[in-house]
Amino acid sequence: MDFPSRRRSLGWPIALGVVMIVLLVALTIGWLLLPWAGEAWNRGAFWTIVALGTIFLVLVLVGVVLYLTLTIKAFRLNQRQSNFIDSVTHELKSPIASLKLYLQTLSRRPVSVEEAAGFYRFMLDDLERLDTLINHMLDAARLDQRPAEAELSDIDLAPLLENAAATACRRYHLPEDTIHLELTPAVVRARPIDLEMVFRNLIDNAIKYAGVPPEVRVQSRFAQPGFVTVGISDNGPGIPAKLRRKIFGRFVRLGSELEREKPGTGLGLFIVRTLVQRLKGAIHVYAAVQGSGTVFEVELPGRAPERTSEMPSVVEPEASAPGSHR
Repeated sequence: MDFPSRRRSLGWPIALGVVMIVLLVALTIGWLLLPWAGEAWNRGAFWTIVALGTIFLVLVLVGVVLYLTLTIKAFRLNQRQSNFIDSVTHELKSPIASLKLYLQTLSRRPVSVEEAAGFYRFMLDDLERLDTLINHMLDAARLDQRPAEAELSDIDLAPLLENAAATACRRYHLPEDTIHLELTPAVVRARPIDLEMVFRNLIDNAIKYAGVPPEVRVQSRFAQPGFVTVGISDNGPGIPAKLRRKIFGRFVRLGSELEREKPGTGLGLFIVRTLVQRLKGAIHVYAAVQGSGTVFEVELPGRAPERTSEMPSVVEPEASAPGSHR
């Protein structure tokens, strides 16, 4: 997605490899000259060469360890990218195959009005799924484009969270009271689209991985001066403690791509973390205090509104908002 950064990332391993080769050549020459130096030079020169050779050997060993670490990271990245390709292929093929089946059925035999209405509804869901996938990939590709100061504005967080919750309920055909809202009025300075992406992804994740029936809670409060905290919790199976740090990586999804049932690309939480850090905030993930489930907490610089009536209204989001994926 960011090809210049990929080229820059190759510079470090290449430079490390060149340095290791130079050190290895110098070390080899030094050890070859060591017997001659012991005879031709004084004792001080001999031990100087030994000391330099030892330092070079330590540097080579350190370089080998660093190179091995970079190789392991590259291997894991390749695995995640392969996982990402598998997920995107599945996400593209499934709705396309479904659309093809419905269209072939409608064109080859007469169907009742009720059946046709059901087919159209399913086809719209498939189109929304494709639109979500494309938006998600475009969002990830635009992460390197930092907003200008003119694009920032004071956003009333409560209406934005309400709209994000309503959009997620419509997407999953759930009653709006599935998501319980406990919101404290707060103002955050940011681009509206950035905040929408953060909380739509997290709320979508909470619904998708919640239990049956799903129970999702969204709470906002001022936990510390100058910061507003938004907590989004679900009643799902939860995330193992040792994997909670990994889920924010690019292309990371838990489990095998070919065996999981939940759709996704492994970009949602990566987008969330990147945007939250850009807003000078932090995101944490915990296990639910009572019962099962996961709690995501987002801390953002914010303040209480002076007068709610002066806050700009949040534009009603489109139904095809980007989803999120663990």
